[in-house]
This record gives sequence, structure tokens and C-alpha cells, in this order.
Amino acid sequence: MSNDSIDRLAKILAETVPQGLRSVRDDLEKNFRSVLQSGLTKLDLVTREEFAVQEAVLARTREKLDVLEQRLGDLTRAPATKKPAKKKATKKAAKKKTPRKTSSRKK
Repeated sequence: MSNDSIDRLAKILAETVPQGLRSVRDDLEKNFRSVLQSGLTKLDLVTREEFAVQEAVLARTREKLDVLEQRLGDLTRAPATKKPAKKKATKKAAKKKTPRKTSSRKK
């Protein structure tokens, strides 16, 4: 908040003082200004420009998140087109290791 804004606000507050206290109006206005400045200093405020920059960063981040969510959804809905290679090799190896039974019947 700029000093001009603080000055205007302090003046408005001083003008709202009842008639009986108008004699101390200048002192009250200075006190109002001091209280407003110290109170605003304690707040963790950002400028309008800093806010606009962060707002733009947030918008870009949301766009990227939407794209990634869409891609993830597409990947999880896609049908599995390939079987894992490890399982195929295991089945072939198991077939080779199993000996064939031959018939030893005598006639």
C-alpha cells in the first residue's frame, strides 16, 4: 500500500472523529498513519506485479497438469498389446526341460 493511500485513509479516519475530539484531529491523524504503516509492515504482502507473475506461473502449471493427467488417463485405458517378454522365455525354457515320455510297450 502506498504512502498516499495510507495518508488518505488516516485523513478519512481522523475526519470520522466526533466533534468533541476535533481539537486533537492532527494528532489522531498522525497516530492513525503510524498504526496503519506499522500494521501493514507486519503483513506478508506482495505487490500487484509479483501477484500477476505468480498467477501466470500457476496458470501454466495447471495447463501442464491437465496435459499430464490426460496422458496418464490415456495410458491406463490403453489395451495391453504386448505380453511381457520374460513370461514367453520362461514358457519356452520349461518346454525344453520337460523330457518326453516314450512308450516302451513291448509287443
